[in-house]
Amino acid sequence: MAIKFGGEFEVPRSPEEAYDFLTDPQKFGPLLPDFQGMTVQDATHFTVKVNVGISYIKGTAEVKMELAQAERPRRAQYKGQGSVAGGNVSLIAGFDLAAKGTGTKVAWLGEAQIFGRLTSMAGGLLEPLGKKNVQKLIDALQAALR
Repeated sequence: MAIKFGGEFEVPRSPEEAYDFLTDPQKFGPLLPDFQGMTVQDATHFTVKVNVGISYIKGTAEVKMELAQAERPRRAQYKGQGSVAGGNVSLIAGFDLAAKGTGTKVAWLGEAQIFGRLTSMAGGLLEPLGKKNVQKLIDALQAALR
């Protein structure tokens, strides 16, 4: 099952400041909804753990992430692979930054492919839950970048 997500928001920081925050997993990782922990391997690789679940299907997603594209201060893209509640997840998420007035416009775009027991049991509930969690993340990022 594929879940696409995206969103736009503005922050009162320069593109360079926003880029540095959004490419530092130690800064943005704890803002992920249901964040449990993270291990940073190096400047472009980290593993993040978050709680996931719908109804009685619950567990921890552990996703190995890589900063696959980095064009400071305009664009970055993350790619990840991992396990989630009896299945697997593949994730691509990126952002574009553009100066706007005295701040920065941030545009997110991504897609998660989820396979396994979670999709067979919760299918149609995953997309609304994913969109809700992306909005929570955007709200937290906006607050942190103020």
